[in-house]
Amino acid sequence: MDIEGEKTTLFLSYLINGISLGSVYAIIALGYTMVYGIAKMLNFAHGDVIMVGAYVSFCAIQYLNLPPWLSVIFAMVVCTALGVLIEGLAYKPLRQAPSLAVLITAIGMSYLLQNSALLIWGANPKSFQSVVHLPNISLMNNRLLITGETLVTILANIVIMVALTLFTGRTKMGKAMRAVSEDKGAA
Repeated sequence: MDIEGEKTTLFLSYLINGISLGSVYAIIALGYTMVYGIAKMLNFAHGDVIMVGAYVSFCAIQYLNLPPWLSVIFAMVVCTALGVLIEGLAYKPLRQAPSLAVLITAIGMSYLLQNSALLIWGANPKSFQSVVHLPNISLMNNRLLITGETLVTILANIVIMVALTLFTGRTKMGKAMRAVSEDKGAA
């Protein structure tokens, strides 16, 4: 194999992995942006709720022997319930409070979730089987490998972003959310 071919393969590998990781960052940033744009608060517990979802999926596979796809749905349900609980107990009572109180509460909620996870699951790394069962794609005479996880990550994020764009642009509730983010009093 020539040097140029090796450089091209390496570049494409980094590019695909960067798009995959960047799409995960983008979807997390989209969540932060929506919460801040509408509620004018930084939800520092956002990433911690995602962490809880990963642990729930792990436990569902390891201890409940659920199939991987069902463990993901179970984790989504638990994270939704956790989000509603956090909203009702921690954030809703502070709607008219100064922004510093909301900020401190958000940081406190983040620490609560992190330390609860440490108590429940410990600090040792956990590993479990992939929830994606797609074959890997080999290109360029098997020098470039694109995993099923990478493909699902990129495609799922595209679907989520398109669905969210359609929701906020075409539904009554989505338009109401945009109106609140523009001018809460008028909306």
